[in-house]
Amino acid sequence: MNIHVATGIGTGPTKMAAFDAALNHAGVANFNLLRLSSVIPPKSKLIIHSNGPIPSIDGNWGDRLYVVMAEMRVDTPNVEAWAGIGWVQDKKTGRGLFVEHEGNSEATVRHDIEQSLAALMATRNVDFGPIRMKVVGRTCTHHPVCALAVAVYKAESWKVK
Repeated sequence: MNIHVATGIGTGPTKMAAFDAALNHAGVANFNLLRLSSVIPPKSKLIIHSNGPIPSIDGNWGDRLYVVMAEMRVDTPNVEAWAGIGWVQDKKTGRGLFVEHEGNSEATVRHDIEQSLAALMATRNVDFGPIRMKVVGRTCTHHPVCALAVAVYKAESWKVK
């Protein structure tokens, strides 16, 4: 399974519009998002997108899209919105874990990701190796903003087979 990790930033006249703009920036705006817990299945390959949207998702308008997602919306001037996804993954098996965090500073989000992943590995008594993460943020100036980090598992049609 390929899992795509991307970020998005959005601005709009409302927090919802800013969220939609961030979804669009990440390339996932036209799907119905279904949030997953944070387990990476065996044999998974993570594809990290550094800038811009995920180029193409195998799915159609309105399909279900399975994601792990962090999103922070703010509408107060001079307040920051930060979102991040962190992960650990065993190089041999592909198994791993995601965590998602939001906050008002990059440092807080990075710290929370590190602490959470360390705790999740300790709970499971596993060491999946180094912690990696993708974190994004923006400061609200005049209009609401949204920071988004998303890991996309797959799209699925609503058609019953």
